[in-house]
Amino acid sequence: MGLGFAIGFVGVLILFHAAYSTIQYRALLKITEEEFSGSPLSVVFELSLGLLLCTWAALTVPGKLLCIHPDSEENRIVSLPANLDFMIFNHRGKIFPVEMNEKLRH
Repeated sequence: MGLGFAIGFVGVLILFHAAYSTIQYRALLKITEEEFSGSPLSVVFELSLGLLLCTWAALTVPGKLLCIHPDSEENRIVSLPANLDFMIFNHRGKIFPVEMNEKLRH
């Protein structure tokens, strides 16, 4: 759990606090019998900060992408699964001509 995960967690906490603040603000407006015209500026600032932190964490936490080697034997399906009950061969794809399938493979 690195720095990105911690920043994402703080961002989620800020978003929850902004939601709680908005609910509390609306309850206060109901007591004073005023109309809700929008969230206070502090809540909007909290929302934008929380969104920024969560977006930054989502972009940095997953890690590095690895190359996929198309000729690798590990990428190929060697055998069919043992349970063939869930395999469906009668589907809409049978209406396409065979020539179209061969064109897509090249």
